[in-house]
Amino acid sequence: MSRTVVLAAAISLALAACTGNKPEAVTETTPAATPAAAENPLLVASTLPFGAPVFDKIKDSDYLPAFEEGMKQHLAEMRKIADNPEPATFENTIEAQERTGETLNRVARIFFGLVQADTNPERQKIQEEIAPKLAAHQDEIALDPKLFARVKSVYDARATLKLDPEQLRLVERDYQELVRAGAQLSDADKDRMRKFNVEETTLSTEFHTKLVAAAAAGAVVVDDKAKLDGLSEGDIASAAQDAAARKLDGKWLLALQNTTQQPVLASLKDRELRAKVLEASETRTEHGDANDTRKIIQRLAQLRAQKAKLLGFDTYAAYSLADQMAITPDKALKLLTDTVPAATAKARGEAAKMQAVIDQQKGGFKLAASDWDFYAEQVRKAEFDLDESQIKPYFEMENVLHNGVFYAATQMYGITFKERKDIPTYNPDMKVYEVFDKDGSSLALFYTDYFKRDSKSGGAWMDVFVEQDGLTGAKPVVYNVCNFTKPAAGQPALLSYDDVTTMFHEFGHALHGMFSKVKYPSIAGTSTSRDFVEFPSQFNEHWAEDPKVFANYAKHYKTGEPMPQALVDKIKKAGKFNSGYATTEYLSAALLDLAWHTLPADAPLQDVDQFEAEALKKFKVDLAEVPPRYRSSYFDHIWGGGYSAGYYAYFWSEVLDDDAFEWFKEHGGMTAENGQIFRDKILSRGNTVDLATLYRDFRGKDPSVEPLLENRGLK
Repeated sequence: MSRTVVLAAAISLALAACTGNKPEAVTETTPAATPAAAENPLLVASTLPFGAPVFDKIKDSDYLPAFEEGMKQHLAEMRKIADNPEPATFENTIEAQERTGETLNRVARIFFGLVQADTNPERQKIQEEIAPKLAAHQDEIALDPKLFARVKSVYDARATLKLDPEQLRLVERDYQELVRAGAQLSDADKDRMRKFNVEETTLSTEFHTKLVAAAAAGAVVVDDKAKLDGLSEGDIASAAQDAAARKLDGKWLLALQNTTQQPVLASLKDRELRAKVLEASETRTEHGDANDTRKIIQRLAQLRAQKAKLLGFDTYAAYSLADQMAITPDKALKLLTDTVPAATAKARGEAAKMQAVIDQQKGGFKLAASDWDFYAEQVRKAEFDLDESQIKPYFEMENVLHNGVFYAATQMYGITFKERKDIPTYNPDMKVYEVFDKDGSSLALFYTDYFKRDSKSGGAWMDVFVEQDGLTGAKPVVYNVCNFTKPAAGQPALLSYDDVTTMFHEFGHALHGMFSKVKYPSIAGTSTSRDFVEFPSQFNEHWAEDPKVFANYAKHYKTGEPMPQALVDKIKKAGKFNSGYATTEYLSAALLDLAWHTLPADAPLQDVDQFEAEALKKFKVDLAEVPPRYRSSYFDHIWGGGYSAGYYAYFWSEVLDDDAFEWFKEHGGMTAENGQIFRDKILSRGNTVDLATLYRDFRGKDPSVEPLLENRGLK
């Protein structure tokens, strides 16, 4: 997932709509920095390569004053544009905005990146304090009638201004974003919008804070090692290490990941413990305590619907999708609901196979959701003679990164990587790489932060500390964050194949950011619609299973021997195994998201549990054995992040990525020539072209859903 999108609800408050990403020096009308500001490393440009953050110098106490100073500078810069007595032009209005907000941009990117990946109580307090201030700051700019009048003047004259396609795209985007922010509302309605935005930002921040705390508190403590039967020695050692970190010596801790299902459920033999782990996962934010999120959800759903109505839309989903590729909720719903019958039928067939195993073993119970992964592994082993314990020794994390992810990028695009140990990070587990283009020139910096910790949000994402900027020549500083299990000291970090795919996925986002070749930073890199931004990342997953790439990284961590061909063949044969479950759990979550965000503005506050149950039943995805990938109360994508009414985007983007991969298969697969075409026509273009047009220019036609159905084994 692209954290540029996930954090949009927070960062865009400072950087979206009429705000540029990499400005020139502050103008003479900008207030001078205070003496204290001169000592704040966030208030001066970094002297590190690529302008990388000076994490070794930044203190938590630096953030609030830096935000305050950044907002003050940015407001002065924007005020100068709005008050310019000269007639509005592209250069003095649209491009000028791209050159504002240097300090605020730098602070926001560093702070929000850090608070997601390595938070602490002080950073959470800063986030809670600054979020409503950023909302008010953004509204002060976006709802300024003088600024809107200038942007509208350029927009109305755009056909006569001899703009190039990128400039035209920027003008239209800036105008539309201001309209969507409420620039055409009456003064009274603007005041209402300001209040809505502050409240929404406050609630979303509170939701995320509660969820991080709830996930940590929901970890299951085990006091009898025998109950961990089925886990590998490495996993047991890691659980002991996690327990010791919380001063639970002599115990074991099974930490929660962000999804409903938990990885340990595939291996734990103790059925009672499996049920306990899944219950802890599903109810992490539903205990009626300080971390219960349900009242926040009730109000957020209502609030968003009220905002949408104020802007002239029937529902929040209608508002949210108007500037996406899908355009309307009906189109998104159709893609999802058309897939439900095949997905649920396949899931029921999978469940029947597992029940047969239970009955054969005289288990005497009906398959439950907490049993699914455990018995799926048994069915997979019976049908394909394959289980995770056979696979993991061939997927050591560093080897997968260097000889898989990096190797594929070198084969496709000619880029190479060199570790930089002279650039500071915010956590000792991180690494930094300089990325070189095929001509040997420096292209970008790339940070990795792969291991799970209590201070990190769940999931995996990409974002940038520095955006590519054609106005200033700034090169991208990109990072990937994941939540892989950290091994005990001296043990290797062995990945599941799902983890391998995640690593390739997030690096696909990274490539999208690194290859950006756009003049204007606000439409550079991954600054695209939600239902396009997952296309490059999901496309990159395909190379994880490319025979040439797979053979290069799938090697035993002890012996270095390649994975035996017989085992490779088993993995391929099992590739579509459990696809009914995987598709149904995703569809359930995506449909649940749209159900919440198609509520009308006059709907009363919903009972969260009842609403969820009724929505799943309405869409015919209410399979007891297949819970949604995220239940409402811990669905961070839609309540604490930027995917509200947008979780369908993964499926929409998957149509694109599978169809694009068909093009590669038709044109000879992984070749440097094909990679250059994909880089030139997709990865380097940012949001400079209508995205449907961009895809057609690459593919030669609109995408087909058939490759997706085939790839998921639903045909």
